[in-house]
Amino acid sequence: MTQLNLDQGQIDRARESARRIAHRVFDDMSQYTTTTVERATLRLMGVDGVDDNQIPLPNRLVAHLQEQKLLQHGAAAIVAGAMDEYGLSAQQVAEAVAAGKLVLGRPKNDKAARQSAEAIAAKMCEHIATQRTVRAQQIEKVGEARTPWLYLIVATGNIYEDIVQARAAAEQGADIVAVIRSTGQSLLDYVPYGATTEGFGGTYATQENFRLMRAALDEVGAKIGRYIRLTNYCSGLCMPEIAAMGAMERLDMMLNDSMYGIIFRDINMKRTFIDQFFSRMVNAYAGIIINTGEDNYLTTADAFDAAHTVLASQLINEQFAWISGLKPDQMGLGHAFEINPDLENGFLWEVAHAQLVRQVFPEACLKYMPPTKHMTGNIFKGHVQDALFNVVSTLTGQNIHLLGMMTEAIHTPFIQDRFLAIQNAKYVFGTMRDLHEEVEFRAGGRIESRAQQVLAETVGILGEIEKIGLPAAIGRGTFADISRTMDGGKGLDGVIAKSPDYYNPFPDLMLAGAN
Repeated sequence: MTQLNLDQGQIDRARESARRIAHRVFDDMSQYTTTTVERATLRLMGVDGVDDNQIPLPNRLVAHLQEQKLLQHGAAAIVAGAMDEYGLSAQQVAEAVAAGKLVLGRPKNDKAARQSAEAIAAKMCEHIATQRTVRAQQIEKVGEARTPWLYLIVATGNIYEDIVQARAAAEQGADIVAVIRSTGQSLLDYVPYGATTEGFGGTYATQENFRLMRAALDEVGAKIGRYIRLTNYCSGLCMPEIAAMGAMERLDMMLNDSMYGIIFRDINMKRTFIDQFFSRMVNAYAGIIINTGEDNYLTTADAFDAAHTVLASQLINEQFAWISGLKPDQMGLGHAFEINPDLENGFLWEVAHAQLVRQVFPEACLKYMPPTKHMTGNIFKGHVQDALFNVVSTLTGQNIHLLGMMTEAIHTPFIQDRFLAIQNAKYVFGTMRDLHEEVEFRAGGRIESRAQQVLAETVGILGEIEKIGLPAAIGRGTFADISRTMDGGKGLDGVIAKSPDYYNPFPDLMLAGAN
């Protein structure tokens, strides 16, 4: 691919600033756990289901541990100790606690309890590793599409209808199916249970829904001879739990940003920073590709003026991902084609931004988002905007390509809308497949100069963030022009200071040899 002339020294300085920013946050947050990290740990140990009032058992068990002032020690060893003492499974311990038949306390033999917890965790890690192997075998058997992969959304609210639409999308040419979550699920401090049919604006993320969709996509993939990847949303107040469920059920991608929940859902900063580490660690171990949310910044901030904040956030997201054990090919760093179409030479600036991101992250699995902010309801113009987006994607070597819809901002896309979007993208990708090998960026030209400008501004803003710290920068509205505070937002009551003897077996097992 033809390259822009970028200052590698500036890239290195920006990345080093981002590394220090991320590690400072990680060090500050490592002294805490959260209720949802502990619930995710219990799910990974085998706790599932709901009580008679439809309250998830992981919630019941964690609430009990809080009442007994035990959660700061970590749920794993306490539950494992009870399992050893009473000869129960983790599920049976949860059921007994929920029924009021068992009150938990510190293990009689803490060392033995930790050994039991580690053995249970190792067995789950083995299951997740097997799922990762199954994915590789499926891809080897049926093959996969060339990149950019076509990423398409279904969102009916009914998992069974979603399956019908997902099958149709795969047969029409989609390579990735993302099941949008029901409106507001990111703000629920529990995960719904079982197959669901009543979502609004999307379908609830549940483990059973994951299992059903994964099976359906495996079936249609075998039929059409192409592995179809499944995506869901690992964000919000239950981020670690959804990561755990996705790992167990072999999802392939997860929306999993380090700051999205803070900025766009007003979830507490501490809660999000702690949860994103654990959730990304699970995703890394499961071989799941994460998708970050920088594209959302451009829905509230101007895509031209705020371009450097996108790159700065991507660099910070990259460093948080490294800490959690993710490799570059699992880093679906996000950006978007969102410049106002009335801006003269806007297409050139879109190319500059996309090519800049591609060169700064040459090994990352980049996710490129379509025009949405400036879609007006004129479906003909919208189809042209999507076509230009498709051109930039193939020209600059993007990996994950979320299909633009000509009916964006009018209604949830119909199957025929998706078909037209797929045909548009496939035509552009086919007719321009090797265009990147045939063109060169003019030295000192508009595209190169714009990319150099954004890179220089990124170095500057990361330097400022490094001086004041990421929480303070978010407080100033640095990203997306939205301000949040360290003690504000939802979920702060779920942040728990760890005791000196806190124990969780999963980080040691999942991060072993990761970095």
